[in-house]
Amino acid sequence: MSSLTLFLGGMRSGKSHLAQMTAERLGGSTVTYVATADVKDAEMAARIALHRAARPETWQTLEGAPEEIPEKIRGIRGVLLLDCLTLWLSRLLLADPSADGEDPAAWNAAEKRILDLLEHLLDAPARSAHFLVVSNEVGHAPIPLYHLGRRFVDLQGRANQVAAARADAVAFVVAGIPQWLKGTPPDMPDL
Repeated sequence: MSSLTLFLGGMRSGKSHLAQMTAERLGGSTVTYVATADVKDAEMAARIALHRAARPETWQTLEGAPEEIPEKIRGIRGVLLLDCLTLWLSRLLLADPSADGEDPAAWNAAEKRILDLLEHLLDAPARSAHFLVVSNEVGHAPIPLYHLGRRFVDLQGRANQVAAARADAVAFVVAGIPQWLKGTPPDMPDL
């Protein structure tokens, strides 16, 4: 039986760790991990290295350009863990030339393209897959001072709403502790 579980939380809330533990519990050594970050500097390279080291070596890792990821995961069965939706969205946003422009119509079209791609992403795994998605909750931060930052927060909030509406279960993770906002949690690890 397929399922979509969304793990929301702030930075360093423990959402990725909880999603990974859940993936291990559900899939053991046969998990497909979808990495959405790209290396832009030494600090990000170090973060990525820590994430890689924390994953079991038996897991398959998929990477690629954000617009390629829905096709790369199409039809995957078993347990699929995407970490994280926030980086996936930010890469799409930064690659779009209209994202930081002043034309509202161009921005609305760009946002629609990105949210349509999100729908394809959420539909991509096989019907038998357990799809675990990690995403940042950005609604508790101050309003960004810069135009592009405000657009990103708006886009992330809309994307989280789309994913949560589609999800069978949604956890809000604070200090490593999940609060289940929707649905029944999948076979959860002991905390």
